[in-house]
Amino acid sequence: MIKENFVEYFEKKIKEYWDLPALSNYGQEHICYKDLANSIMVLHRLFKQAKLSKGDKVALIGKNSMNWAIIYLSTVTYGAVVVPIMANFPYDDLHHIMNHSESKLVFASDKLAEEIDLDRLKHVEHIFHLNNFSLVQTTKKIDFQEIIYQLNNPKQHSIEKGSFILNKKISNNDLAALLYTSGTTGFSKGVMLDFNSLMANVLVASRKLLFKKGAKMLSFLPLAHAYACSFDFLYPLTCGNHIHFLDKMPTPKVLLDAFKIIKPNIILSVPLIVEKIYKRMIWPQLQKPAINFMLKIPLTRQIVYKKIRKTLLEAFGGNLDELVIGGAAMNTEAEAFLTSIEFPFTVGYGMTECGPLISYENWHKTKLTSSGQLVEYLDIKIDSSDPYNIVGEIMVKGEQVMLGYYKNPEATSEVLTKDGWLKTGDLGVIDKDKFVYIKGRSKNVIIGSSGDNIYPEEIEQKLNNMKYIMESLVIEKNNGLIALIYPDYEEIDKNHIKDDKIREAVMSNRALINDQLPSHSKLREFRIVSEPFQKTPTQKIKRYLYVN
Repeated sequence: MIKENFVEYFEKKIKEYWDLPALSNYGQEHICYKDLANSIMVLHRLFKQAKLSKGDKVALIGKNSMNWAIIYLSTVTYGAVVVPIMANFPYDDLHHIMNHSESKLVFASDKLAEEIDLDRLKHVEHIFHLNNFSLVQTTKKIDFQEIIYQLNNPKQHSIEKGSFILNKKISNNDLAALLYTSGTTGFSKGVMLDFNSLMANVLVASRKLLFKKGAKMLSFLPLAHAYACSFDFLYPLTCGNHIHFLDKMPTPKVLLDAFKIIKPNIILSVPLIVEKIYKRMIWPQLQKPAINFMLKIPLTRQIVYKKIRKTLLEAFGGNLDELVIGGAAMNTEAEAFLTSIEFPFTVGYGMTECGPLISYENWHKTKLTSSGQLVEYLDIKIDSSDPYNIVGEIMVKGEQVMLGYYKNPEATSEVLTKDGWLKTGDLGVIDKDKFVYIKGRSKNVIIGSSGDNIYPEEIEQKLNNMKYIMESLVIEKNNGLIALIYPDYEEIDKNHIKDDKIREAVMSNRALINDQLPSHSKLREFRIVSEPFQKTPTQKIKRYLYVN
C-alpha cells in the first residue's frame, strides 16, 4: 500500500531543495527549485484561464528540455492528465494520438507546433510552443501574454516558499499519464498510469538507487518513455539533483563529451549505447596480441582489468557510482566482461505498463545475467510448471501495474487477468531470491522443425559481437533461420575493405556463428540490409517491420 500522496510528496521535496539548482538545458543557465515552483504555479494559472478541468488531457510533444519537465510536472500537479508523445512520430500518428486521447491543450516543439493541423483535431483548443510557451494556434481568443511572459522569466517573479501550495485533492488513484510509446509489435495503445504507479516507482528508486543529494545528472533518453521519465526526471527531483537535459542525438561521442563536463554519479542508459561504447573502446584493445597474452596470466590479467576499469570510469566522467541499464536485453559478452573488471553497472527490467520498473538491484548485489530482483509493491509469477527452471511468461501484480489501455477494453482484457495479473509478454525464469532472468519475448519465439524453442535475441547477441556486424535481426523464412545484418561500416573503413568485398567480409561470420549454435538454431542465410533497423525509444528493433 502506497501511503505517500504524489502531489504532497513533490511539494515537500521542492520546498526541501528550494535554493538548489534544479533544471537546465545542457550548456545553458539553470533554474533553482524555487523557480520551478514559480513556473508550476504560473502554468496552473494558464490552465485555469484555458478552462482546463481535472482529468482533461494535455499533449506534450518534443525532445528533452527544461520546459518539457516543467509542463509535465505542472500538468499532473494540477490534476490534468499528461500525454507525452515522441516528437519523431509520423504526423498521422501524432494526430491520431491527440484525437484518441482527447487532448485539450498541446505543447509542441520547433515547427511542429505550427505544422500540426488543428482542423484535424477534434478536442484541441490551444497549441503552445514548447520552447517559449507562445500561443501558436487556437480555436478561442484568450489573452495569455502576461502568463507567457512570466513563464519565460521565472527568476523575475519568484514566490515565497509558503506560497507554494499544490492541490491536495488529487488522489493517488487518479489517472496521471497516458503513454503512447511506439512498441516492437505495431502501433501502441494508450497505457493508463495512475499516481500510485508513478509514486511506487519513485519510492522504489529512493530506496534502491544511489543518487546523491545535489548531484548533477544528464538526461538523454527520451522523457516520453516511462523509463527515462521516472528515473531521469521524477525521482532525481525528489533528491535535489540538478538535471541537465540533452536534446542532441545520444551518440557515444556526444555522450562521452557530456559526461566529462557534467560528471554524473548515476547514469541511466539502454544496452545499445553501452554496447557501442564497449565495442569502440574496449573490444579493439582486447584483440591486441599483447593484451590477449596478458589476459591469460592471472596476475597480469588483473593489471589489465584495473587499467581498463579506470579508463572506462574516466570516460563516464570520473564520478560514476553506478551505470543502470534497462529497456532491452544486455549483450551477454559485454555484460560478462564488465562484471569481470568490477565495473559498477547493473541491469534492470520493466515495461511501460508498470511505469516501468519490475526488477532491479544495485550493481554490487545483483546476479550475473539476471535483470535484478523483483521490486517492492509487486508480486511475480512465471506461467510454467517449474518457474525456477522451465521458461514461461512473466506475470506481475501490484501498485505499479497500469489501469488498462485507454478506450480499449479488448486489448486490456488480453493482458490483464480478472484478478489483476499483468501478462508481460516476456519469457523468463526466477530464482528463490526472486531475481528475474529474461529469455526473450513470447511473440519472438521461433519453433524449430523438431519442436525446439529458438530465442532469436540470444543468437543476435552473439552476432552483434562479431567483426563487421553492427546489428542483426534473426527471422524465420521458409522453415529456415535468416540473419538480417547491418554492417559495421566504421570497422570496415578502418580495415580498408573495398565495397566489393564487404559482403564477403560479413558472410565470413556465418560459419563462425553456426559453430556456436545447436543444430536447431543454425542460420541458413545472411542478408545484408542497407540501413540501420528502425527502433523504439529504448532502442529495441521494431521486429514487426521485418518479419514478413
